[in-house]
Amino acid sequence: MADHVQVSTATQTREQAVALARSAVAGRLAAGAQIVGPVASVFWHEGELGTSEEWQLLLKTRTDRYAELEAHLLAEHPWSNPEVTAVPITAGSETYLGWVSATVGSGEID
Repeated sequence: MADHVQVSTATQTREQAVALARSAVAGRLAAGAQIVGPVASVFWHEGELGTSEEWQLLLKTRTDRYAELEAHLLAEHPWSNPEVTAVPITAGSETYLGWVSATVGSGEID
């Protein structure tokens, strides 16, 4: 199993994405986050095909902290059923991944 994951979600506004990123990083649930957008989204919602512009949020964390990060995103997200997914980081620079591990730490704020 990979030691690190990239977690993604999306929001309706840039401000919502920034707020989620700040709270996750401040809580040491993620080492860092990037916000990309707006992006075009096409999806099924309540039986209808929809399209919208969204802001994608990408967060980096350790695999063992994923459950806490997911719970935080679900609790703080403005949508009732947001996308929260994770993909393993199977390779990366040793110094970057070391920084992610050290920054996320045990979850206790220094």
